[in-house]
Amino acid sequence: MNWIANFVRPRIKGLMGRTTASSDNLWRKCTGCGEMIFHRDLQAADNVCPQCGHHMRLGSKERFAKLFDEGAHELLPSPDVPQDPLRFRDDKRYSDRLKEYRTKTSQTDALTAARGLLDGMKVLIAVQSFEFMGGSLGLATGAALVAAMRAAVEEKRPFILVVSSGGARMQEGILSLMQMPRTTVGVDMLNEAGLPYIVVLTDPTTGGVSASYAMLGDVHIAEPGALIGFSGPRVIEQTIREKLPEGFQRAEYLLDHGMIDMIVHRHQLKETLARILRLLTKRPSPALNGKGNGHDRDAVPAPART
Repeated sequence: MNWIANFVRPRIKGLMGRTTASSDNLWRKCTGCGEMIFHRDLQAADNVCPQCGHHMRLGSKERFAKLFDEGAHELLPSPDVPQDPLRFRDDKRYSDRLKEYRTKTSQTDALTAARGLLDGMKVLIAVQSFEFMGGSLGLATGAALVAAMRAAVEEKRPFILVVSSGGARMQEGILSLMQMPRTTVGVDMLNEAGLPYIVVLTDPTTGGVSASYAMLGDVHIAEPGALIGFSGPRVIEQTIREKLPEGFQRAEYLLDHGMIDMIVHRHQLKETLARILRLLTKRPSPALNGKGNGHDRDAVPAPART
């Protein structure tokens, strides 16, 4: 028996592994500048790098906590849809992959919707989170989005979508692609009801999601530096055999070319959304409504369109 190989070395590796895991929990590396950031400082900054301002990804729970007044909200139930309709399998079963991500994120699928108040106004907010299978669009995501839009119409609430996605979910094949026209019908429902539909594009928003409901909003807001487009820059370069312009498909490039309406820092997102909603619904600001608190909770939004 080799005592060093069989006992000492495994113990050393175990100690090193535990130290690395503890370090990873305490420090995060900025994907923009590479700086190491203490986890509490990053959390206090809403996952925005204090060194370079790079906007890192944020989950649905954190989004709801920052956008709803005092973080108070009511989650909408997730619609029941067929699980693994194609019985897909690559290196593992699709059903097992779903269970893994549901355990990891505590979400049923990529999109979570909730109702609540934003600056005293009744709103419905849906967050499509990249942490669940890359925010991919499938049956469950499409059904949850349409159900949330239907609820917004019934309750006369403006609809806000915060989206981050890599596109359609390959494990569901054509069924995932069918969600593109289906969700477009949901957008039409909001239009016919005269309710504002505001889309917040975060990094990344690509594929079939960007080719459908993510680019059909009344107002398109993007976070700084967000990647927004259909195909990735590398795929496009290989297809057209040309070098793409600097910053191609980034939020700033899209703003310069009229594809989005504004770029808003994450720390100013809530107040920007509140200002836009008051303009679209013709509601006075809290300082001008004569009530002092600005919480016109029972008011019905005026039509946003003619």
